[in-house]
Amino acid sequence: MNKIFQFLAIAVFLSACSQKPKFDALIMPVSSTIPVKDTDTKDSIIVKAAHVVPTPNQYEALKNEFIAFIHFGPNTFTRMEWGNGMEDPKIFDLKNLDTDQWVKAMSDAGMKKVILTVKHHDGFVLWQSRYTDHGIMSTPFKDGKGDVLRELSESCKKYGLKLGVYLSPADLYQIENEEGLYGNLSEYTERTIPRPVEGRPFENKTTFTFKVDDYNEYFLNQLFELLTEYGPIHEVWFDGAHPKRKGGQTYNYLAWKELIRSLAPETVIFGKEDIRWCGNEAGDTRDTEWNVIPYLEDPANLNIFDDITAEDIGSREKLYDGKFLHYQQAEVNTSIREGWFYRDDTDQKVRSTDDVFDIYERSVGGNATFLLNIPPNREGKFSPEDVSVLKEVGQRIKETYTNNLLDGADGPKNILDANTESFEVFDKENSEIIISTKNPITLNRFVLQEAIATHGERVEKHALDAWIDNEWKEVAVSTNIGYKRILRFQEVTTNKLRVRLMQSRWYPAISFVGAYYYNTRPPQLTIERNVDGMVTIAPKKEDFGWKPHGQDISGNLNGEYTIRYTKDGSSPTADSPIYTESFLFPSGEINAVSQIKEQMGSVTNTAFGIIKKDWKSLGTDSHTGDQTAEKAFDGNPATFWRSGDKGAPHYINIDLGQEYTIKGFTYTPQTVSSEGMIQQGRILSSVDGKSWKTVEDFEFGNLINDPVTRKHDFKSAITTRYIRVESKEIAGGSKVAAIAEVDFLVD
Repeated sequence: MNKIFQFLAIAVFLSACSQKPKFDALIMPVSSTIPVKDTDTKDSIIVKAAHVVPTPNQYEALKNEFIAFIHFGPNTFTRMEWGNGMEDPKIFDLKNLDTDQWVKAMSDAGMKKVILTVKHHDGFVLWQSRYTDHGIMSTPFKDGKGDVLRELSESCKKYGLKLGVYLSPADLYQIENEEGLYGNLSEYTERTIPRPVEGRPFENKTTFTFKVDDYNEYFLNQLFELLTEYGPIHEVWFDGAHPKRKGGQTYNYLAWKELIRSLAPETVIFGKEDIRWCGNEAGDTRDTEWNVIPYLEDPANLNIFDDITAEDIGSREKLYDGKFLHYQQAEVNTSIREGWFYRDDTDQKVRSTDDVFDIYERSVGGNATFLLNIPPNREGKFSPEDVSVLKEVGQRIKETYTNNLLDGADGPKNILDANTESFEVFDKENSEIIISTKNPITLNRFVLQEAIATHGERVEKHALDAWIDNEWKEVAVSTNIGYKRILRFQEVTTNKLRVRLMQSRWYPAISFVGAYYYNTRPPQLTIERNVDGMVTIAPKKEDFGWKPHGQDISGNLNGEYTIRYTKDGSSPTADSPIYTESFLFPSGEINAVSQIKEQMGSVTNTAFGIIKKDWKSLGTDSHTGDQTAEKAFDGNPATFWRSGDKGAPHYINIDLGQEYTIKGFTYTPQTVSSEGMIQQGRILSSVDGKSWKTVEDFEFGNLINDPVTRKHDFKSAITTRYIRVESKEIAGGSKVAAIAEVDFLVD
């Protein structure tokens, strides 16, 4: 009998005897990747999954918890989400740069690491590379001697933040440039990395030999620069996006990995076997985020990693189909602003403190890392509103999670000692942790952590009870724990708590529990208007589909609130009208805020265009089933017009009922799937509803990953009754067009 079967025999024996796992090390050694054999039973596969642990680098990355993304480059100045690679570098007209301001704001937020987009898809580089002129060296900034990465590196050392780099494998400059290296069909030959450049020797004398083509050599040379000349690099971020391909270009990731592992031994690699994308860019989180993932091939040998976007990726049923069980943690990435790059401080919305703090609790408290993008403006600084939100988020994190209400409590010492390296091991099912305090405590947050570095992820279901009125009352129930689980619930006052570990994959090892109190703020609001023009204002429900406790936690949990609003675009105050029932609103901007006692929440504002009750369809090029033109202006974003699939252009013609002077429009894409999102299009008008004249073209970037309502302002207002929305290009190469809602804005 081989060792694997010996281990499994011991596992079955211990399970049958319900013994404490003091012999855990004899059952199976832990590893970040464990193969599954054809002879493994379902039970043995689950035992193996319970012994998959993060690497030391992954564990350190998890402990960072809240980290920053910086998107900065030509797009900052062109106001585009994706450049085309042909921008003149001089368009990066940076006069000043204040990376100290960036890093201080991140530090105030409680962030531990920052990742800079040193090269986005346009190929423009933000450091003094030896291997291209398409970058900061060809701009007026510091007479071509500037280096954003160098300055950020120095600021990180000053404030104690770790540094990472985003280096886009896709490179439109190398694709579009006549002598570009991307897809130039060059031969794979032995190349020495780094390639020497006269007058610019490397202090690090390490060299590598790889059999690669021109573009992979270029990429490896740039990686060598980044990993040897800017201090310790703790994360390398590889985006999987491909705005354009050429020449059948492939990437030799295994060569990249060898170089990275050698030159940056403390780093983790995003988009590959270390860290995976959560599957969206909206701040969405899964209810259950397992970091033990099934693979059909050994991840250590994979050159290409697919995005993992399904809702269920690590359940028992999923694990049974794997050939390798691998630890690959999730990173929840989103932007503090609409879009990844800075555009302006007027129309580009910024997430509220409530929103960012909510995502923090759901991601960090859901076994993942929170990666928040903050795009610098054209002055080389974070805008004041962004800085304010970061500071407020940092204050909330400190206020909520600094004071552990279980300090001095009675219970398992290895769990209550605040040392996450110590732990207590429990039975697989129906184990209890009972904690009592000398005096009653009031809490609405509870944190649990498993000893994942030594024992892996094991808990599958758990609950928290409080002793109230001489009996146990369940206050929260959830699924897995992993690195960290934050339970959120209505506040309770008690002097005794019970954690029930109801189901586990193997004997769970709990390293920490803590009780906390969050000072509940007034709820965020949503403002909606139906097709008849009637407006309703209500607490905002969870947008991200993450309700682990079956409650709407986005609103106020602990008391009565009042909603105040304005209809003239001004910010509401304590003297503004109180919202009591829906009201008719022709067009314009409504601002609303919730209030608890003297405390005001964050302001919500929504712009409304022409009331749609008199609108009529004048026809479309096509539609699918019952997804007719009327669905594009029925006041319900859950329904939508969908064209046929003959390919662009698709169009919808609308009779507004009377003549209006229109200054712009908003487009809401359908979100049932990624199909039909109009990336580029055209607005046309007509005097008779038959002959059409172009008003102007529009373009919306990154719709698939960020499918929110987009606004386009006309260069000059138009007066018309009849209007057409026409597609030119559909995101993702789709052949159909779709509109959930279209609104036309008036003065």
